[in-house]
Amino acid sequence: MAPSRPRRWHRLGTCFSAATALLATGGATPASRPEAPTTLTVFAAASLTDAFKELGRRLEQQTPGLSVVFNLAGSQQLALQLEQGASADVFASADQRWMSYANEHELTEGESHLFARNRLVVVIPKTNPARIGDLRDLARRGTKIVLAAEAVPVGKYSREALHNLAGAPGFPRQYDTRVLGNVVSQEDNVKAVVSKVQLGEADAGIVYRSDVTPAVSKYVRSFDIPDEFNILASYPIALVKGGKNREGASAFISLVLSNEEQRVLERHGFLPATAERSSPVPAGKS
Repeated sequence: MAPSRPRRWHRLGTCFSAATALLATGGATPASRPEAPTTLTVFAAASLTDAFKELGRRLEQQTPGLSVVFNLAGSQQLALQLEQGASADVFASADQRWMSYANEHELTEGESHLFARNRLVVVIPKTNPARIGDLRDLARRGTKIVLAAEAVPVGKYSREALHNLAGAPGFPRQYDTRVLGNVVSQEDNVKAVVSKVQLGEADAGIVYRSDVTPAVSKYVRSFDIPDEFNILASYPIALVKGGKNREGASAFISLVLSNEEQRVLERHGFLPATAERSSPVPAGKS
């Protein structure tokens, strides 16, 4: 009977065989192959917070192992962060202005897609300390108004709506000037405007209809701006150039644009991308 080989020699033989196989394949092993990114980073306008978080959870359920991370802020802040080298895969803006900026500065690639619209409303605290009864009261001297800064999409939209109302039936010609004269704070995003009104730090503010959620409605009342003078906000979405998870980014954009998930956006107060103003602004008010 042949003597058995010592165990240490058996181990060395196994290691030698593995090393030989590694050299034969050029050093490639399954473990050395690049793995698909497990994180998807989405830069999105603050007004999309609740809707996009729900859509992110849906994509995670459809893609085991994927984690969707959001950076939610004013569209102008997001565009500037991308310009300064921040890493992201998707950019969703609350207006075309900042999407165009991103495209012109080669921060996005491919075409952007319009996926939703929104309308403005005026919000006041439930306690209504300034006794605001309608939109005309915003121009009353001493009323404390909070708006988003003009660089913020909702801030620009708000000023356009106030301009449209100036000189409209029942409104003085200097309406927009008087309301802007009552502004006590200009915020970096729409959620900050909502928060200040909700906390009673301002008598009124202008936000998106989608921001008046059931939770917010416990603390504020809202006034509609007539459609013929209101502004329809436009929300485009695009791939970020050089994003690390192009496959995940494409999947998220497809999800946002799908008919089924459009209902998620509508449930959160957004309008379809095809929505239009019901009546034109009178001549000279555009």
